[in-house]
Formats: sequence, structure tokens, C-alpha cells
Amino acid sequence: MYAGIRRAMAAFWTPLAKLLIRLNISPDVVTIVGAVVTVTLALTLLPTGHLFWGAVLIGVFALADSLDGVLARLSGHSTVWGAFLDSTLDRFADGAVFAGITAYLFLHRSEHFYTWAALAALACLVLGGIVPYTRAKADSIGANAQVGIFERQTRLIIALVPIGFLQFGLPAVVVAIALTILALGTLWTVVQRMLAVREQVAGQSVPLPQA
Repeated sequence: MYAGIRRAMAAFWTPLAKLLIRLNISPDVVTIVGAVVTVTLALTLLPTGHLFWGAVLIGVFALADSLDGVLARLSGHSTVWGAFLDSTLDRFADGAVFAGITAYLFLHRSEHFYTWAALAALACLVLGGIVPYTRAKADSIGANAQVGIFERQTRLIIALVPIGFLQFGLPAVVVAIALTILALGTLWTVVQRMLAVREQVAGQSVPLPQA
């Protein structure tokens, strides 16, 4: 499913990527601008209660996350540094989104279910950083941890859709339940990756340091 979505997004962004190549704009610039805009939107619109437009605009930039990759492939400038930069700035963007959601919910925790929702959002913030770490750590030891039910774009959609409609009267309990499911699903993704790596490296030993 994710492979099909990635192919569709690559086809969608190809015309814009070709235009950016003609304008001599590098993939790194696209990566940095996208991250800065996402962080700014998340930390200004969400905590101040502009939930719908915050969710919409952040969602647009989340979907545009693959643009830099398409641009890199078409321009022939796909580099290890670019991949590292993209992954690192994604963590900033994701952290800002869930920090913004958490801040809004804590500021309004006198409302019913807002405290529950805020704690669930905080759990998503913490666990969302562990998911990519498990994959990176697995890569560093020669294992593959590309498994899990809740990858990045899925997590953002599940979080942003109910938050956006909260502004139009969606019951807060729905938001709390959605964020709780997301937190549990993210935790399960971490567990899935740990189990996958354990199976791959079972029996391997690590040399002990010399005394």
C-alpha cells in the first residue's frame, strides 16, 4: 500500500520538480524550507486554536515531503547527506506538530477529555521519535526494521484530521480516542521493529571491550 502511495506522490510532484530544476533550486533547499514552514505552522497555528487551517496547511506540507526526493532523483543529486538531512528535519517537523497539539490541549484541559487527549498527544510525541530511531539503529547493525503499521504519514493523518475538525465541534472524546489509538499503534510499531531485528540478529554476539 505504501509503495503505491509513494509512486502516486512521485508522479504528482514530477512536474513541479522539473520546474524547480529549471530554476536551479536544490533538493536540500526544498527540504529545509518545507521543515521550517511546517515547524512554524505547527507552533503558531495549533497552540493558538487555529486548528483547521493548521491541520490543512501542515497536511499539505506533509504530503509535499516526497518532493525533495523526486527532485533529487530527477536532477541526479541524490546524496547520502540529502537523505540524512531529510530524515533529521522530519523529526523536527513531527515533534513540532505533536508539541503544538499537546500545547493546545493542555491550555484547554479544563474542558472534558482534553487532559486525556493531551497526555495521549504527549505519548505520540515521545514514541514518534523512537520509531525512526529503531530503524536507524537497525541499519547501523546491518538489520532491517522497515516494518510497522504506523509510519510517518499515517501518524500525521490520524493526528491532524480529528484535531482539525475539533474546531468545528467534533467531540473531544473522539480526538482523545484517536490519539490514544495512535499512541498504542506507534508503540506497537516500535515493538514490531524490535522483534524483527531480534529475529535477524539472533545468535550474533558483540565483542567485549578489552579489560
